[in-house]
Amino acid sequence: MSTTRLPLQPLKTDYRLELLEPDQLERMQQATLEVIWQVGVRFPSQKALAIFADHGVPVDWDKQIVRIPPDVVLSALAKAPRYYTLGARDPDLDLPLQPGTSYFTTDGCGVETIDITTGEQRPSRKSDVAMMARVADYLPSIGFYWPMVSAQDFGVAAPLHELGASWENTVKHVQSETIMGEIPARYAVEMALVISGSREEMRRRPPFSLVVCTIAPLTQDHEGIEGALVLAEAGIPVGFLAMPTLGTTAPATLAGALTVGDAEIISACVLMQLAHPGAPVFHSMMQAWADPRTGGYVSYPLDSSGRYVPIQMSHHWGLPALGGAYGTDSKKSGTWQSAAEVALDPYMVALAGAEIVTGIGLSRTYTLLYPEQIILDDDIYQRARAHLSRIDVSPENLALDVISAVGPGGHFLAQKHTRRHMPTTLKRAVTHQLNEANEYQDPHEYAREKLKWILENHHPEPPDRAQSNELAALLSKADLELNPTRR
Repeated sequence: MSTTRLPLQPLKTDYRLELLEPDQLERMQQATLEVIWQVGVRFPSQKALAIFADHGVPVDWDKQIVRIPPDVVLSALAKAPRYYTLGARDPDLDLPLQPGTSYFTTDGCGVETIDITTGEQRPSRKSDVAMMARVADYLPSIGFYWPMVSAQDFGVAAPLHELGASWENTVKHVQSETIMGEIPARYAVEMALVISGSREEMRRRPPFSLVVCTIAPLTQDHEGIEGALVLAEAGIPVGFLAMPTLGTTAPATLAGALTVGDAEIISACVLMQLAHPGAPVFHSMMQAWADPRTGGYVSYPLDSSGRYVPIQMSHHWGLPALGGAYGTDSKKSGTWQSAAEVALDPYMVALAGAEIVTGIGLSRTYTLLYPEQIILDDDIYQRARAHLSRIDVSPENLALDVISAVGPGGHFLAQKHTRRHMPTTLKRAVTHQLNEANEYQDPHEYAREKLKWILENHHPEPPDRAQSNELAALLSKADLELNPTRR
């Protein structure tokens, strides 16, 4: 028996945050074009190098570096669609990318989890991917699902098992960040075809998409690029995520780091358009800092506004943006740090205009799953949603007749208007949930109870039996091919 799923609640706003002026955006874009042309980007893939060479792009075959002329970059990106639809198993949950609407997802792909039953920290498993897919399916703040942790019990074929476990446990769109290489990508396309039913429908409403991480500075990942080419050919949306670290893998200035990351993203998007014009792509950058005293990775210093600038840069190129949010550096769930670091993220990233946004629910810098963290992060999301909503100033809400009836020194509790609105006017955050004694409950305790309630009561409709059997057969075949030593 499943609960009733609420309609999606994306963040919507007509307001816009612009951290860069138009002339600054233009200078940033020109800097990226100069880096791509004068310095070049390394593509360690013979297929990619051949595609560039076929389009007249200078290629250094020994160093595997391409230098793309600015006119080729701009011409190729002009073929990329500005908006498209991310399909879901349930068409009512499709995500039409559009201005003023931001769809959020979970974070991924962590490697450890705090076991919900024992409380022990352990390597993540496929069952964790499935469990959190059910929770994500229930929450209206989650527009689509990133597998939150890795299915480490399935070896090299883990990314495909993560995709299968996601589709078995949510009817929402799924986005992977771990499907790498030509062979896994071809299996993923076959699995998507099972869900969609036809190649035409798969192109029209792709049921999954992929994020490929670049390698800073100015290098592409071999397996990532070759897998992306397979998906682009099939019409599956592919985004490229740069993660430059100021002071180590990027310049120690924000503008310099963003230029390096942008060059990585844009050069990969150009490749997709040269190979398959019109292929849906998107842009994403989540820069971090190197602690000068330790060399440690820091994603949330005092000023993390650099997270929102890449959204503007993406739109200046004419591409959709995957914005970065959440992913606290806190090692534990429910701490002051875990809330303070990410508190502004959903509000700011929506104001910046990101079409899609990651990533709710992980701690320890995107690596550790406390299952209840998703409920706490959802609360921060709902606060942003409330702040972005316009105030209703209709006659019913202005309540002038009620104010007149009560008058100076009166009381509103006895008014019918009060009884009509009071049950819904207070929207309870996790900080103001009442227990049986009508006392405010500990937020972390409430989050754990809410998570357990969802898992006990919400059971999304799985694919039909024929689809599930086909997916299982493809996964078995992939296991044999990708994990020969595990036979």
